Amino acid sequence: MRLPASLAALLLILPAATAAEIRPGRDFLSPELRALQEDEARHPGMLWVEQGEEVWRRTPALDKPSCAGCHGDAAGTMRGVATRYPMVDRASGRLLNLELRIEQCRMERQGQPAFGYESPELLALTAYIAYQSRSLPMTVRIDGAAAPFFDAGRAFFHERQGQLNLACSQCHDDNAGRRLRGDVISNGVGTGFPAYRLEWNAVGSLHRRLRACSLGVRAVQFDYGSPDYLNLELYLAWRARGLPMEAPAVRR
Repeated sequence: MRLPASLAALLLILPAATAAEIRPGRDFLSPELRALQEDEARHPGMLWVEQGEEVWRRTPALDKPSCAGCHGDAAGTMRGVATRYPMVDRASGRLLNLELRIEQCRMERQGQPAFGYESPELLALTAYIAYQSRSLPMTVRIDGAAAPFFDAGRAFFHERQGQLNLACSQCHDDNAGRRLRGDVISNGVGTGFPAYRLEWNAVGSLHRRLRACSLGVRAVQFDYGSPDYLNLELYLAWRARGLPMEAPAVRR
């Protein structure tokens, strides 16, 4: 399969990775960015983690519990949780990522309105919870009720889309390790999100990054939390099985 000339011209010819050689996002960072990600004292995303801890302990209303009031110390109770998302909610049968699980808990347990995707509070709380699983391996399930969501996400990853007629796999499998517009193409795993991106000068969700990818190939940008992106997120999490959680990561 050929890449469009407009895109192929931007790639420097380096050895491309195969689908069996999925590597963590940090492997594609420059030494400077990797050092920044590993140094929590300098990592700009840690500001969101600190804000998330404040939200975790905050009582939303006089008669409603805080997150800590139900779950206790996040360092213990939330350790490993982020590595298992997205997952299927037993009650509704819906596929939920970590952001949507937080929103569900806020509305159903705390009786409060949803924070809203990409809101400062949700990004901070998601980053804080994900941080508790940093360095732990991804362990999502794709069997049982999750199987149809996984199949849809896999199909999305390999489907050509947009005016550039590109599939996710053409960049993140066929051309992983090559350069595009000064950046190194990674294997596209989502283990670093929410992530601090220099381009954004802020922390953002995986779905914000997926929307940017859709825009890049001139395809439809789906809504935050859409079924299409949730399915894809599950597939990406499965591709990252065994790889360490990096969130919040630093990305270019």
